[in-house]
Amino acid sequence: MDLAESTLHSFIVKLWLEDEDRNAGRRVWRGYVTHVPSGAHRYLKCLSDIEEFIKEYLDENEIRSCSRSRVCEWIRRVTAKPTRHK
Repeated sequence: MDLAESTLHSFIVKLWLEDEDRNAGRRVWRGYVTHVPSGAHRYLKCLSDIEEFIKEYLDENEIRSCSRSRVCEWIRRVTAKPTRHK
């Protein structure tokens, strides 16, 4: 498959956990996402910011044609807490 450059997008997503409230032991995801071709980037205050940033680069027709957001599915898989096997 030969993808035209106008329809090919690359993103770099960097994530880490920060202590939001050390006394309560509460941690939150932080990070940033970069659109590689343009160099544009955004600091992430929550994981849903990833999807919002990426949507800015996608065609509206492509977004509507997807019944489920692949980005959201990916985020759920990445941030899922690992289960312990007994």
